[in-house]
Amino acid sequence: MTADRADLPGLGTRYLIRSDRTGGRFALIEHTIAPRTLAAPVHTHESEDEYSYVLSGRMGAVVGDEVVEAGPGELVAKPRGVAHAFWNAGDEPVRLLELVSPGGFDQYFADLAPVLSGDGEPDFAAIAAIQARYRLTMDFDSIATLAERHGLQA
Repeated sequence: MTADRADLPGLGTRYLIRSDRTGGRFALIEHTIAPRTLAAPVHTHESEDEYSYVLSGRMGAVVGDEVVEAGPGELVAKPRGVAHAFWNAGDEPVRLLELVSPGGFDQYFADLAPVLSGDGEPDFAAIAAIQARYRLTMDFDSIATLAERHGLQA
């Protein structure tokens, strides 16, 4: 991880505008997702709204009860309090811009990256502590269902 990146397994994260540069109003991140890869299982943000603008490839998402696919030039809103997941729905890499408002959640990726960088099973207690700090709940049981239903690598 460098100062401008915080890559997670299956989800490249490059900081374009950190929230400390916007007075905490928002952060802008570029995500890359490998073909047919689940970027994040079903999760809910208590405090942030997220907007994904697809630059290239096809992003799939579940937002609440709706399954959507978005291609270049399309925007997917993932409001706070609404469970959502997202993935690469195609056979080429996805690049998207992720606007997070208010800011602060951008640091989540930097906090999580070292916990997920080792070999073997991740430290689930450490992951849970990070998620609690960011008021994020994640349904890890959704991984297998999403992978099977949408033909994804978990």
